[in-house]
Amino acid sequence: MGGAVTAPVPAVESPCTNICVMDGATNWCLGCGRTIDEIVRWGATDDADRAAVMAALPERMALLSNG
Repeated sequence: MGGAVTAPVPAVESPCTNICVMDGATNWCLGCGRTIDEIVRWGATDDADRAAVMAALPERMALLSNG
């Protein structure tokens, strides 16, 4: 009996570092740099949104570390 062959769904890339503490001044997570809204929608959003957030994170993390 033949069935449909499905490819495994790739995991959604996440910048999470399991350091979930929000910075009061910027509202960015000190571990990954995302806002709470970005974190909440991460699993349900599209690749373009995730890519846009990922592109913003290096600058955010640099600002947080220079704090």
